[in-house]
Order: sequence, then C-alpha cells, then structure tokens
Amino acid sequence: MSSHHIVRDDQEPALIIANGEACSSELLGQLLEWSPLVIVLDSAIERVLELGIKVDVLLGDFDRGFDAEYYKEKQYPIEIVFAPNQDKTDLEKAFDFLIEKGHKAANVIWATGRRADHTITNITNIVAYRNQLKIVILDDHSKVFLLQNNFEKWYTANTIISLIPIGKVIGITTHNLFYSLNNEDLTIGYRTGNSNHVSKDGIVTIKHTEGDLLLMECWD
Repeated sequence: MSSHHIVRDDQEPALIIANGEACSSELLGQLLEWSPLVIVLDSAIERVLELGIKVDVLLGDFDRGFDAEYYKEKQYPIEIVFAPNQDKTDLEKAFDFLIEKGHKAANVIWATGRRADHTITNITNIVAYRNQLKIVILDDHSKVFLLQNNFEKWYTANTIISLIPIGKVIGITTHNLFYSLNNEDLTIGYRTGNSNHVSKDGIVTIKHTEGDLLLMECWD
C-alpha cells in the first residue's frame, strides 16, 4: 500500500482509521490518495503497519502497553497524541483533535463491523459534531453522513438510500425517492426510512425541520 498524497491547504478530508472491520484495498487506496492527514487509533496501529500505510498521527489512551520510540522509528515523522479522557471514545478524540487543528472534514474507515456496540456508537456519535466537522463513515457497503436541514444531490436510479433518525426527526419531506415522505416524522426504534431507493436519475431532495437525520448510501 503506497503512502498518501499531501494535499495543499488541507482542502480534502483527513482520514481516520478506527479498529473495526477492514475495508477493501480499493476503497482504502482511494481515500489515502487524497487525504492530507492520516490518523490511526492506537488499537489499529499494528494492522495498519502491516499494510505499509504512512501514518501522520497515532492517537489514543495507549492502555495496552505502549512503546512510543518503536512507532517513532517505524513511522518517522509521526505525531503521537496521548488522549486519556475515558468519557469519550478514541474516535471522538480524533474528531476533537482535527477540530483543534482547524480541519473541516474527515472520512472514517474501519469504524463499522466486528463489535456491534462500537459500530452503533461510532455512527451515532457524529451528530455531536454537526457544526464543527463534516464527517463521513465509509465501508465496502455503505457511506454514512449527517444531513443538514436541506439536502440535494444527484443520484442514479435505484441507488439504495436509508434515512435513519437519531432519536426523533420531525417534518421530513423527500423528492425522487420511491417511498416518499411528505412532512412526516421518523423515530428510531419505531419508524425509520430503511432501504428506500432513488426513483429516477436526477436530483434527490431531503428536507427536515428538526432533529438529527443520517443518510446512508448503500450497495450490496
């Protein structure tokens, strides 16, 4: 696996590698190519090193025994960030680090699969960063991000789109989805917009008045 490119002015999203199920080498390579900064959570560092990926930042609480000099030698230059706060996950700490450094967007991989509690937490915790960081979680079957109140994007027909509310989302109206919503509500555990799809090639619009609504672009 080749090293990532350095993108001028950090216009492209940073890449965070968590410790869930690995994605394909194709997806990983695409993201690395345009990432100005690669952050790896400490629990995943050995898996990442095996792939020959150049790491910029290694972050975590390092609660499993840690030799900083070993990683400095393997990945020079590398920034090692000790983040001991037990009230946040390591992924949240990585988001905080990017915000502090002035980054505006992040792609996240290896954040789904394996332990269900980690998957659910990683996906739902992005709502807390709505106004600070544009976050996209990707794996080989889905792309997940939080919607603003007014969303428009061009899609091909039959693209699978799921609308997943975090809590309750009020006043959802859609256009160009097969199962349309007209000023309706979704509530996690009671009614969600799972496995909808795009009716025809063109713009999909999704509007909602209140709440945190995730969009998942999915493929089998």
